[in-house]
Amino acid sequence: MRTILTGIRSNSVLTLGNYLGALLPMVRLANEHSGDSMVNIFVPDLHSIISEVDGDLRENTIRTLKYWLAAGLEMNENVHIYRQSYVPAHSELCWILDCVATMGETSRMIQYKEKSEGKASCNVGIFNYPILMAADILLYSAEFIPLGEDQFQHIELARNLAIRFNHRFQQEVFVVPASTADQVKFMGMSDGIRIRDLLNPEKKMSKSTAAENSKIMLDDEPARAAKKIMSATTDSLGRVKFDMREQPGVSNLLLIEALVTGVPLQDVLSTWAGETRYGELKKKVASSVAEMLEVFQGKFAEISDTEVYKLLEDGEKYANKVANAKLLEAQKVFGLR
Repeated sequence: MRTILTGIRSNSVLTLGNYLGALLPMVRLANEHSGDSMVNIFVPDLHSIISEVDGDLRENTIRTLKYWLAAGLEMNENVHIYRQSYVPAHSELCWILDCVATMGETSRMIQYKEKSEGKASCNVGIFNYPILMAADILLYSAEFIPLGEDQFQHIELARNLAIRFNHRFQQEVFVVPASTADQVKFMGMSDGIRIRDLLNPEKKMSKSTAAENSKIMLDDEPARAAKKIMSATTDSLGRVKFDMREQPGVSNLLLIEALVTGVPLQDVLSTWAGETRYGELKKKVASSVAEMLEVFQGKFAEISDTEVYKLLEDGEKYANKVANAKLLEAQKVFGLR
């Protein structure tokens, strides 16, 4: 069976943007394909420590896994959840791939450039984590890796390292992940979903933004989230139209409405065609977001830590078995075993 692999870091509480743009689409893909594919969903906690973690990482990890379940992830014998740090093969293969990768290709990673820009120095993990990500992927022979487009460059790096490794030793040790074009086709999205900052819709909604009213967190009280929607920036054009370039604030509200209600965007646009009062649109979106959060938080509260740890016990047993076998293959061709 082919393998689909994905994960979300557990540095802090997720935003509504994380939920609608990343978590929910991944859950839908997992549920759709778990009948004919192995679906690996892991918490990359080793990746989490390259930057500051809000709160306790262990608690954040369990909370993140509860997010998956509350979002509707359907567990079966083909779906596995695990923690990256509980599978030592990730770190071990990372070192082997370090000895295959080059400084030049790693230094060209866009995220490294962005995270190190303007700093006198940064930790080595920021530079090296794309190699660890390649190990995350190659250990499980993952073909598809549903992630945001900001990670496509890292998937290409994993492809290059797999091809180079196999060519160097003239053995098909690693499965080469699907190309970026095929990844996008598999995810069914020509463009990624980007929920915008409520106060500055020119930017993406981010948990790191200082202004609290700019973002909605998954643990916000529904009433508080509704107030944030009501204070969202729109424009002075006086028309409800989906145009991310000319009317990003209004368009962001329309997109949120479609995603939280599950109504196709075109149907939402038809409903609001010709409307000139932004206040009415805000009221509707605020109500929809509050209702969605109430339902989501209710499901989240019903999931016990015990349930999550049991799933982790099973998932990590599976992950270690698969990862150790692939690591051994790589070790043997290098002469380490």
